[in-house]
Amino acid sequence: MRMRPGALCPHGRVGAAASVAPERMRHTAPGPARPALGPRPLPGFRSELLPGPGDCADEPCDAFVVEETEKGFQCRMEVPSPLYKYIIGKKGETKKRLETETRTSISIPKPGVEGEIVITGQHRSGVISARTRIDVLLDSFRKKQPFTHFLSFALNQPAIQEKFLQFKEEVLEKCSKQTQMCRPRRAVTSVSSRTSCWVLASRLPRCQDHGVSSSLFQNPSKLHLTLGTLVLLNEQEIQKACELLQRCKEDFVDQIAGGKPLTVEVAGVEYMNDDPAMTDVLYAKVHMKDGSDRLQLIADQLVERFVASGLMLKEWDRVKLHATVMNTLFRKDPSAEERNNTMTGKSSFKERESFNGRNILKLFENFYFGEVQLDSVRLSQRFSSDASGYYATSGQLTFS
Repeated sequence: MRMRPGALCPHGRVGAAASVAPERMRHTAPGPARPALGPRPLPGFRSELLPGPGDCADEPCDAFVVEETEKGFQCRMEVPSPLYKYIIGKKGETKKRLETETRTSISIPKPGVEGEIVITGQHRSGVISARTRIDVLLDSFRKKQPFTHFLSFALNQPAIQEKFLQFKEEVLEKCSKQTQMCRPRRAVTSVSSRTSCWVLASRLPRCQDHGVSSSLFQNPSKLHLTLGTLVLLNEQEIQKACELLQRCKEDFVDQIAGGKPLTVEVAGVEYMNDDPAMTDVLYAKVHMKDGSDRLQLIADQLVERFVASGLMLKEWDRVKLHATVMNTLFRKDPSAEERNNTMTGKSSFKERESFNGRNILKLFENFYFGEVQLDSVRLSQRFSSDASGYYATSGQLTFS
């Protein structure tokens, strides 16, 4: 069985509390200490299932600040405006239920306006319960959001694009076009005379590899290596991801890369699923030219750091270094992208028409796409293009 790709995507953040007058006491909700690895998780990103709302005092939630005020207690949280509707619910029913069951009041900014959600109540336990339940609620809906950004290495250098186009041309020529093949003479029986005679069978086309067509191939300008995907729902979350990239550069990337670009080779093809006759994704393999594991180390540590920050979900133990060259998602949408392992949103594998990749794998198993210098990790924006045709970049980490 072939292993699916490793590693990937999004989420949450606990907002900083507003400034508090010195005479006011600050209460911190109970919870295990977090490692000092970048920012706290965004609201709605939780790694474990919490108990019911009645277990306020012992809930294993991430630390957040509960302030004591003249009228009771309050907690502030930053939530991207696209998620407000999930707290409000249909006709405000979700918000009303939360307020009733936790005996709190929840103030939410107007739709489309970025700001803080403020939870107030007379009892600290009720405020903690409301905050915890909102986190769990948002986590559920965040996981259903299609990803908006991804960490990537660009592999669209001219030499790589040229070899990719050669690969595409040869695949279509050898594995898609119908060719003729001779059939031997065979005996047939004349209906009228009931006698047998030998005739030459007609020249019939050989069966082509099912589903192989030009619509499967990646746009050469967008060739890339994906490290992980993210759901970033406002400018604050994008800025948070950019800042974390720079901290990663200082903390470990410069030491591993040595301040120089990484020389990698793109060679050989492999498939993602179990049966090569029913392939959905065909990818080119990527490895360090010097045989070291430096690229893998950088990829794995970046994902680990983004997961710890709450900006990405941990799904695999290590990143699978690969560059997609053929994908059945491209049939309907040439700009389509997907998580390395699972689909999200409204898309479904049922919508995909697999192709037979057996001959491609045999003929192009060791196809050499070329050598490339990787000098930056980019925070790439999904469904976008820059002047070069690659994805628009929201931020990047450079090696030099």
